[in-house]
Amino acid sequence: MDWGSIAGLVLALTGVLAGHLLEGGQAASLLQPAAFMIVVFGTAGAVLLQTGIRNFVRGVKMARFVFAPPDDDHGKLIREMSKWSAAARREGLLSLERYVDEVRDPFLRKGLRLIVDGIDPFKLREILEAEIDSYERRERLAARVWESAGGYAPTVGILGAVLGLIHVMENLTDPSRLGSGIAVAFVATIYGVGFANLVFLPIGGKLKAMINDEIARREMLITALAGIASGDNPRLMEERMAVHS
Repeated sequence: MDWGSIAGLVLALTGVLAGHLLEGGQAASLLQPAAFMIVVFGTAGAVLLQTGIRNFVRGVKMARFVFAPPDDDHGKLIREMSKWSAAARREGLLSLERYVDEVRDPFLRKGLRLIVDGIDPFKLREILEAEIDSYERRERLAARVWESAGGYAPTVGILGAVLGLIHVMENLTDPSRLGSGIAVAFVATIYGVGFANLVFLPIGGKLKAMINDEIARREMLITALAGIASGDNPRLMEERMAVHS
């Protein structure tokens, strides 16, 4: 669990709410279901229209990694690569076949399978780099869902404000309905700007950083796998991987 992300989100929301209360406002005045529906569903619809259902669903699922990122397996990878390298130098590349089914990471398993199949190290690097390009393109399209939401939400909030003001103008003769219309108008703007800058854009930025980290990890694995295929010394390979830790 990434407690820093959770603490950041709580701190941001608490700061806004506390500031509102210190100015004499009421917490209940920020609870406007109509404004919430306009901003959230309006933003979701615009993003879905732009990105398509596949990227939209993938982007929403990716958000869990902001608060529960994958475990850091760098140390484990170094130990496994060292073991594979020693086995390959001692018994030959075909001896690595017994390890293929034990590997859970699809990218690493594919690389190990290519080594066992006797693929040239340069060709192996070419194949796996193409795999990284495909991964990067797919993941960035999904992460862009949150950046798009951050761009649309403030505008949809303004749309909600305009709708609220229209509601106010339609009921000028009924003072009892003016308050709710004005509340929806201003709260919709708060929701739009707040969700964009406190939730959507930070999530999008963190997902992009995580994608960059995973790309760097996979590039490190390519270097290590090519070293195994070339018969490099296990100690040399460990030193190369330690640089990326």
